[in-house]
Amino acid sequence: MRRDLLKTLFSRMLTAYLTITLGLVLAIGVALVAMLREQGVRQKSAELQRELLAIGGVETEVVQGVKSRAQADIELQTIARHYDALIDVYHVGGAGEHYYSTEKWRILSARTMTEEELSKLVSDITAGQKQTTHYFSDVSDLPVLTNYALLTQNGVATHVVLFHADISPVYTAVRSAAMQIGLIAMLGLLIAIVAVYYTTTTLTRPFMEVNEIVQQYSKGDYNARIPVSDTEEATQLALSFNAMADQLKDLEATRRSFVANVSHELRSPLTSMRGFLEAMQDGTIGPEDYGKYIGIVLSETRRMTAMVNDLLDLARIESGKTAIKLEIFDINELIRRTLITFEARIYERRMDVDIKFAQEQCYVEADNAQISQVLRNLIDNAIKYSPEDSKLRIATYALRREVYVSIQDFGQGIPEEDVPHVFDRFYKVEKAHTPSKQSGTGLGLSIVKRIIDQHGQRITLKSTKGKGSTFTFTLKRAPSPKRQQQQDGGRQRYGIQ
Repeated sequence: MRRDLLKTLFSRMLTAYLTITLGLVLAIGVALVAMLREQGVRQKSAELQRELLAIGGVETEVVQGVKSRAQADIELQTIARHYDALIDVYHVGGAGEHYYSTEKWRILSARTMTEEELSKLVSDITAGQKQTTHYFSDVSDLPVLTNYALLTQNGVATHVVLFHADISPVYTAVRSAAMQIGLIAMLGLLIAIVAVYYTTTTLTRPFMEVNEIVQQYSKGDYNARIPVSDTEEATQLALSFNAMADQLKDLEATRRSFVANVSHELRSPLTSMRGFLEAMQDGTIGPEDYGKYIGIVLSETRRMTAMVNDLLDLARIESGKTAIKLEIFDINELIRRTLITFEARIYERRMDVDIKFAQEQCYVEADNAQISQVLRNLIDNAIKYSPEDSKLRIATYALRREVYVSIQDFGQGIPEEDVPHVFDRFYKVEKAHTPSKQSGTGLGLSIVKRIIDQHGQRITLKSTKGKGSTFTFTLKRAPSPKRQQQQDGGRQRYGIQ
C-alpha cells in the first residue's frame, strides 16, 4: 500500500516539496550556526591579537631595561586575569614563564613545549600562522583559542608569546543561537508543511476530478463537466476537457441518429419489398400485376444500392482513405460535361438551363473526380426539387485567389429552420421517409460538404421558401496552363530560376 501511495502525483509532489523545504531549512540553519561560530572566533582572535601587541611591548621593555621583570610580571598577570586567560612567554633558548588567573589554567600551564616544538612554532609563525584551536586538544576538552606572536630584537628572534583564551562563552552563545534558529526553523517548517499540503492539494485536485469524470465518460455519460478553477493551467485543462465532452456528446448523438436513420432507411424498403414478394408468392398479387410490383422492387433495390454506395463514399472520405489528387483543370468545361449526363432528365422536365460564365475558361486546382461528384450531386438535387418548366442557373466567377461556383434552382425552397441541417447525414426537408420521386438517400449533400471541407474550401446555401435555393462553393484559383507555360518560358529565356 505504501508503494502504491508513493506512485500518486499528490504524494510525489508533497514528498518533493517537503524534502526540498527541509533540506533548505537544514542547510540555512547549519550555515548560520557555522557563520556565527566563525564570527565569534574571529572577533575573539582579533581581540587577543591586539593584546599580544601589548604583551610584546611589555617584554620588549624588559629586554631594553625600561622595566624590571617584576613589573612586567605584574602587568602580564593583570592581563591574564582580565581576560581569564593563560599567557605563555618562552625564550627562544627554551625557558618559559606562565601567567594565569584560575585553577583551570594552572593545570594547563603544566604543559610546556620542548625545544623541537618551540622550533616548529617559530617556523609556523615565520610562515604567517597566527592562531590555533588545537593547542591543548591532546590534554583537555576545554575549547581554547591560542594566538601567538614572535618577538625580535635587532632582527633576531628573542621570545615566543602564546595567549590562550577560553572560548566556551562563544560556543555557548552559538548553541543558544542555534536553538533559537532551530525553533524558528521548526515553526517555519510547520507553516511550510501546511502551505505545501494546501498547494499540492490545489494543484492535484483538477487531475483527480479529470480522472473521475473520464471514468464517467468511459461509461457513456458525457453530461459531467469539470469545474473551472482559478489556476490558468487548470482552467485551460477544464475548458479543453469540457469542449471534448461536448464533442463526444454530439458525436454520440450523431452516431445514434446515424444508426437509427440507416436502420430506418434500410428497413422501410426491405419491409415493402418483402411484403410485395410474399404477396406475389401467396397469390394475393396476381400474375397480371407482377410487372408493376417487380418494377417497384427494382426501384427500391436501386435506391438501396445508391444509399449503400453513398455511405461507402462518405466513410472513405471521412476516414481519410480517399486521397486528394490535385490537378489544374477548367471548371467551366467540367460543368459542361456534367450537364450532358443530365440532358435526358432536363429535357424530360422541360427545364431551361441558364449558364453564366464570367470567363470562357476558368482554371482551378482541385481533385477533378471529387469536384465532378460535387457537381453531379448538386445538379441532381436542383433538378429533383425543381418543378417542370422551371429554370436551372449555373454560374462561375473568379476573384484573386478563389473561384466561385453557384448552382441555383427555382423550386419550392428550403424552410429557414432546415437550412443549418441540410448537410447533415440523412437529413431530409420532407420529414416523411416514404419513397417518392423527390426522395433521395439524404447523404448527397453530406458528401458534398465533406469533399469541399477536404479541399479546405467552403460551401454555403441561400434559400427562400417558394423561390428556390442557391448552393455556392469555392475552389482554389489556378493560372491558365498556357499562361503558366509562357511564364516558365520567359524565366528560362532570361535565366531566372
